[in-house]
Amino acid sequence: MKVKKQHRKKKYLHKLNRRRMNRKQKSTGNVQCSIVKEAWNNKKTSARNLREMGLVSDPNKTIKIPNFKQTQIQRAKQMVNQIDSDEEVETVVRLPPKKEVAEKLEKQAKAPRKRKFMLPKGQVEFITYLLDKYGNDYKAMERDKKNYYQETWKQLRSKIKTFMGIPAQYSVYLQERGMLDKELDEDELKKQAIALAMDD
Repeated sequence: MKVKKQHRKKKYLHKLNRRRMNRKQKSTGNVQCSIVKEAWNNKKTSARNLREMGLVSDPNKTIKIPNFKQTQIQRAKQMVNQIDSDEEVETVVRLPPKKEVAEKLEKQAKAPRKRKFMLPKGQVEFITYLLDKYGNDYKAMERDKKNYYQETWKQLRSKIKTFMGIPAQYSVYLQERGMLDKELDEDELKKQAIALAMDD
């Protein structure tokens, strides 16, 4: 006895715009990078465009994970054919026609970036309060009543170090205190260095 198949009645969905859907599937999307966008050819596929620029759409195909089985088969073939392993097989390396794109991207990636990290306003106010009140005495900062989170002196010291490492915020603090123009004495500088380097 045959099992009867249930055929679902096909309905035309009025809410779907098929033309828009097909266009969306075929499109390669907006290229965000300006360097790649200049060299991009809309008539070619995304994989071919990238190949011509010296880039890769799928990194797994270019940087292959070594397969133990394949290496063993190659070794066996070499032993059968008595090919010396020293003899290297000559492979022709074709340079991509738009190789300058990859070079530009490499240069852009290696260029130094502007530091965008900033401490929150509340933390800056707390650190500046501690610096004004105690200077470099971290043990006294630890016992301060405004140290609500009961941070240790080492934690406070690291916070102050990070604050001092952000020129946009630390320079404002120095300007407000009038310490930016004033030259510090050598003894004062030594005291600050010892306080920052203190470990015990």
